[in-house]
Amino acid sequence: MTDLSAVKAALKSQRIETPSWAYGNSGTRFKVFRQEGVPRNPYEKLDDAAQVHAATGVAPIVSLHIPWDLVDDYAALGAYAKERGLTLGAINSNVFQDDDYKLGSVTNADPAIRRKAVSYLLECVDIMDATGSRDLKLWFSDGTNYPGQDDIVARQDRLAEALSQVYDRLGDDQRMLLEYKLFEPAFYTTDVPDWGTSYAHCLKLGDKAQVVVDTGHHAPGTNIEFIVAFLLREKKLGGFDFNSRFYADDDLMVGSADPFQLFRIMHEVAKNGGLKQETGVAFMLDQCHNIEAKIPAIIRSVMNVQEATAKALLVDLDALGAAQRAGDVLEANAVLMDAYNTDVRPLLAEVRTELGLDPDPMAAYRGSGWATRIISERVGGEQAGWGA
Repeated sequence: MTDLSAVKAALKSQRIETPSWAYGNSGTRFKVFRQEGVPRNPYEKLDDAAQVHAATGVAPIVSLHIPWDLVDDYAALGAYAKERGLTLGAINSNVFQDDDYKLGSVTNADPAIRRKAVSYLLECVDIMDATGSRDLKLWFSDGTNYPGQDDIVARQDRLAEALSQVYDRLGDDQRMLLEYKLFEPAFYTTDVPDWGTSYAHCLKLGDKAQVVVDTGHHAPGTNIEFIVAFLLREKKLGGFDFNSRFYADDDLMVGSADPFQLFRIMHEVAKNGGLKQETGVAFMLDQCHNIEAKIPAIIRSVMNVQEATAKALLVDLDALGAAQRAGDVLEANAVLMDAYNTDVRPLLAEVRTELGLDPDPMAAYRGSGWATRIISERVGGEQAGWGA
C-alpha cells in the first residue's frame, strides 16, 4: 500500500517553475492577440507570477528570457522577486531573433556572427551571476532549409566549440541545459534535433551540462518517458519544458492534449528519484497562452502537473515490481492504470488545506480580484509580448 503521508510530503515540496514570457502576449505566426491587463515589464510579470504561487503554493520560481526581460539592475529584480516570495530561475537565451542569425548563430559559417552569439551567451552567464540563477537554458534555431546549404559536420564542430566556451564560463554551482527540437524554423536539418544530439554534446562537456526535455519537441508517437528514464539513469536529465501539443510545437497547457502521457512521464520521474531535490531536475513550464486568460491558464497548468505527480506517487511499486518479475503483463499494466484512474483532486485539496491554501486554486484566484485590478491599473505603455 502507498504511504499517503509520504505522498503528501512529496507534493508539498514540489516546485514548478513558471516562464516570464507566458504572462505576456503571444500568438501564432499569423497573429498575436492582445489581452487587457498584460504586464508591461519584467516587474509586472513577477507580480502575476506571485499570484500563481499564492494560489498553488508550489510555483515560487520564475524563468527569465533574455533579451525579453532586460533590466538595468538584475540584483534589484531579484530583490523584487524575493519580496513577493519568489526566486529567479533559469536564464533562457535568445539567439534566434536577430537578422544576423538568419543562417544560424553559433553554427553560422561566418566567424564574426558566431563570436557575436557566443558573446551574448556569455552575457547571459553574467546575468546568472547577478540573479543567483542556477541554470542557463540553451535552445538554438540553427539549422538548414535545403540540401547542400551548409556542411552538417562542420556545423556540429562549430556548435561544440561554442558550447565549450560557454561551459568554461559557468560557475561551480551553475549548469548548462541544452534543449533540442525536431524541426522549425529549420526544416531540412536542425543542429540539435533530438535528445541523442543534446546528450552527446552534454556528455562531452561534463557534469555541468545536462539535457532539457521539452515535451512538445518530438515526432508523433515518440516515447518521451523512455527518454526521461534513460536520462535519469545516466544522471543527465537537467529539467523539463512542460507543455502539450497536438501536431507540432503547440505550446498548449501541459496535460491538456494527453494527460496519460504526462502521467507516464511523471511515473518514470518519481520511480527513478527525479522528484528528490538532490537530483536537480527542474520542472519548468514553457507555454504560450494565445487565446486563454494567462494567469488562470498557468494556474491550471501547475495543477495538471500536480495531478500527474500525485497519480505517479500512488503507483504501488511493490505490486508493479512483483508483476513485472512474474511476467504478468496484464497485472503490471493494471497497477499503472489503477493509479492513473484514481481521482487525486480530493488528495490535493487536503494538501493545499494543510499548507494553509484554498483547496481550489482557480477559485482562490478568481476571488482575489487580481484580474480586475490589473486591467484597470495597467493602462498605457507597451505590453510585454513575443519579441518584447
